[in-house]
Amino acid sequence: MAAAVVIPVKAFAAAKVRLAPALDPAARAVLARAMAEQVVRAAGELPTLVVCDDPEVRAWADEVGARSCWTPGLGLDGAVEAGVAAAAELGADRVVVAHADLPLATGLGHVVGDAGAVLVPDRRADGTNVIALPVRCGFRFAYGPGSFARHRAEAERLGLEVRVLDDDVLAWDVDVPDDLDLPGGRSLRAGILP
Repeated sequence: MAAAVVIPVKAFAAAKVRLAPALDPAARAVLARAMAEQVVRAAGELPTLVVCDDPEVRAWADEVGARSCWTPGLGLDGAVEAGVAAAAELGADRVVVAHADLPLATGLGHVVGDAGAVLVPDRRADGTNVIALPVRCGFRFAYGPGSFARHRAEAERLGLEVRVLDDDVLAWDVDVPDDLDLPGGRSLRAGILP
């Protein structure tokens, strides 16, 4: 297997709390689930692992044809590392880690690459929306504000060639209310994908 996709998915009911000024809890849960489904579809034929610590998300992963990787108590960085290890156990040589809040995602295959690290920053060049790596390179994930710079530095520390992929589609993530207003006048303010 050349590559697998790892998608960390937070409990839908607890996701996207920073959107509270614009969406009620039910709408946030619907939107979080719809965006996660969009990212799973974007994985296409690549084997997909959903890392989670919520029973509803685990059941959902099975419904959408992804494998679930149960990661309670590990936090985001630890859960992603567990997902990468699970991808290696499945026989993947490379892994694409894609976050579940990319409403415009239509494909991930072009991110896989064949060597080194491929980083897709968010549109503010602050976060890391998607990253592709060799599964056995020992990469230490460090998500949160400023993760793009940390992930680039980590790849360089490991001696990996770094390719930054500026991708307008994968760069659009949803963290704060302004992110609900998509390019072209479309909106996620109803809590669902347009």
